[in-house]
Amino acid sequence: MAHLHYITLNNYTTESGKTINAKLSYQTFGQSLHSAPIILVNHALTGNSNVIGENGWWNDMIGKEKCINTADYTILSFNILGNGFDNIPEHIIENYKDFTARDIAKLFALAIEQLEIKELFAVIGGSVGGGIAWELAALKPRLIQHLIPIATDWKSTDWVIANCHIQDALLNNSSQALADARMHAMTLYRTPESLTQKFGRTKKNNTLYNIESWLSYHGEALESRFQVAAYKLMNQILRTIDITKDRPEFLEVASKIESDIHIITINSDLFFKADENWNTFVDLKSVKENVNIHEIKSIHGHDAFLIEFDQLARFLKPIFSNQLQSQKKLEQQVA
Repeated sequence: MAHLHYITLNNYTTESGKTINAKLSYQTFGQSLHSAPIILVNHALTGNSNVIGENGWWNDMIGKEKCINTADYTILSFNILGNGFDNIPEHIIENYKDFTARDIAKLFALAIEQLEIKELFAVIGGSVGGGIAWELAALKPRLIQHLIPIATDWKSTDWVIANCHIQDALLNNSSQALADARMHAMTLYRTPESLTQKFGRTKKNNTLYNIESWLSYHGEALESRFQVAAYKLMNQILRTIDITKDRPEFLEVASKIESDIHIITINSDLFFKADENWNTFVDLKSVKENVNIHEIKSIHGHDAFLIEFDQLARFLKPIFSNQLQSQKKLEQQVA
């Protein structure tokens, strides 16, 4: 696993008015910092900065000669503050309601500044990581060349907030909080069709269906590698995505974002609905030329961005290969 680095950010005041000293951990992969175009990858709810390599959650998309080629780019990934990945007890946040998605984006922006990064070639994130990408782009409208939010939205809808509310209740009231919250979440991340295809009402034994066994397994697996406080915080971040909070309406905020925006939605996503993304695209296209949308076709729902790698690669490849072709042409002209 790539080495964890740390950035200290003192006297940060949260959106709720609390002042904290934050220690943000991050990893880099591929080329060394400042030697190649930089891609920031934001992790999802139970993910972390370990993007590739051993236990890397996005090995299918990023690596040598993969869709995002580590021979050509620097990959940067921060751990969302309080996700517990660095195993330092004092970095766990108990007052999770003090934080919002915008706070995380602000901390990332401060860390980027401290790393003396003037431009990000791309910011890519799935689910809550994509929501933070939207927040970062709204905060720093000139920082990002390509904004790639996947299976997410620029705001937490009533539906997302409702499910986060149920998650919060499970995390605070259940005797096996992590496992129960995870089992509930897994049913949102897939679709009825996906589960039918996978299990077909088959049984593990006389009394236990395979779907029940699978859900229990995921609940127990998360218990062994995650902490309740981290889940509470990440769930709070998920329910507070909103680039219009204390700002003008969406089109005014989003039209200031200079990035090429590549929205990637999933036709069967039951969590961040495709309709919301299509509405965003249509509205945004009226005020901004450089916005595109791609739709992953899958029966697997929200989790399709971690399953349908061929489709995702097809959408992303032009972004990451065109840049290199332009760079090579430029180098040839200079030579």
